[in-house]
Amino acid sequence: MTKDKVAILTAGGLAPCLSSSVGRLIIQYTKLVPEVEIIGYLNGFKGLLEGNSITIPDNVRHSAELLYKFGGSVLGNSRVKLTNIEDCVNKGYVKKGENPLQVAAEQLIKDGVTILHTIGGDDTNTTAAELASYLALSGYKLVVVGIPKTVDNDIIPIVQSLGAWTAAEQGAIFFENIVNENTTSSRQLIVHEVMGRDCGWLTAATAYEYRKKLEKKTFLPDIRLSKERWDIDAVFIPEMTLDLPKEMKRLSKLMDEKDCVNIFLSEGAGIGTIVAEIESNGEEVRRDAFGHVRLDELNPGQWFAKKFTKLLRAEKTLVQKSGYFARSSAPNDKDLKLIIASADLAVKAAINGQSGVIGRDEDKNGKLSIIDFARIKGGRSFDISQEWFINMLKEIGQIR
Repeated sequence: MTKDKVAILTAGGLAPCLSSSVGRLIIQYTKLVPEVEIIGYLNGFKGLLEGNSITIPDNVRHSAELLYKFGGSVLGNSRVKLTNIEDCVNKGYVKKGENPLQVAAEQLIKDGVTILHTIGGDDTNTTAAELASYLALSGYKLVVVGIPKTVDNDIIPIVQSLGAWTAAEQGAIFFENIVNENTTSSRQLIVHEVMGRDCGWLTAATAYEYRKKLEKKTFLPDIRLSKERWDIDAVFIPEMTLDLPKEMKRLSKLMDEKDCVNIFLSEGAGIGTIVAEIESNGEEVRRDAFGHVRLDELNPGQWFAKKFTKLLRAEKTLVQKSGYFARSSAPNDKDLKLIIASADLAVKAAINGQSGVIGRDEDKNGKLSIIDFARIKGGRSFDISQEWFINMLKEIGQIR
């Protein structure tokens, strides 16, 4: 192991697990192989392409547990797809005529890196696998061990992504304050937009966590402080077909009865409809390096709010996004336990020369395992048939 050199990078959007995962990897290497050098590439694959890295010094190695208490990524992130040559050139990460995979591979060889840990979603980890395969063609052995993070909890075949539990909990805390805005106006509509491009897990889990908080509160309905006004009235996610006329009839009745409506909306719900409408008007829908629609620019919450406002005859409408608040948090105890177990297995796999992604494998009854990169994919859907979700929709009257 003494001849090895470890590199760590984080990529993609933030999740409540990045800094803590980096910290745990540093702790484990320092404990098991204290002589091994550890570097971190700054701002993900961008830093790798630009040769921008830092060496983890001894004082940090012996105080890395402090990273458990911080959100964000101490190493910085970026969204870079090494096989998207045009995007890498346009952003100035490589020169015209250069192959980003080759540039990244040559940088790893130059730095003497033999073990690479990537902490990110499916795009990050499949990109890392492509890099390892590229290096293998030239006879350079690179062990790549990924750690899965995504607040969407949408990586196939991983049961639970790191940081998702915390994001749901934090989104509930966010709405616990925002919901009080229902007192600012008559016929108040609040749309809580939650992250989730293709998967509604985070929206559903955030709603569930919020309603658990409601159960612990005492209300005074005689002065309009009723549980019904503070409860959720609808949950819209990509996996469910939205019967707009039916829902508007139900929500209009609720608006008349309690003077407010609270909606939890996954940012990916109805994206196909919104994109089609924009493109039919001759407007361009911008996408990132991986071809994903830039949801922060599309503003699905505003699009839906405009329709709901008119149909519900709302006098005031408020759209609030909990995404950045939720994903920037430090991990809660439940997530930290999974982070520590995942990082420990990642180090063990790397030392043994085994590449893959560490995750709770759905094909092994959720057992934490080393999963082959070939099995990693995005777009894992939320199972809307789960009992807790069905019961929640029944309780709020969305289904019978």
